[in-house]
Amino acid sequence: MPHIARDEASQVKEMEGFEGRYQQLGGYTVGFERYSADAPVDALAPLFRGLPDDRCQSPHWGVVLKGRIAYRHADGTEEVIDAGQAYYVPPGHLPGFFAGAEIVEFSPTADFAKTIEVVLGNLAASGT
Repeated sequence: MPHIARDEASQVKEMEGFEGRYQQLGGYTVGFERYSADAPVDALAPLFRGLPDDRCQSPHWGVVLKGRIAYRHADGTEEVIDAGQAYYVPPGHLPGFFAGAEIVEFSPTADFAKTIEVVLGNLAASGT
């Protein structure tokens, strides 16, 4: 049975206020993410420009280990998920994170890769 610990993940992405460690397991990408700075939904929204409806197109299943996170749906509703809660968020959302949040999230690798390609391109274009 495939499994991975946070410190064993093969892909590491770091930038100010964020550390993500990722590993593919059985068609899913497992993400271990930590946020040391607030990243509100409105601040992250430009990173998703170019995707359908300018929103994340990957579903995610996860658990908030510490802190809290938020997701805004296409209808404008926003959900906040607190430490100790598991969640599912369908495609068509925008994320938001709070300083101190730690999550483990599972995403279908193909959907996640398409979204991340656009996000990384937008990051590069912004000079971040």
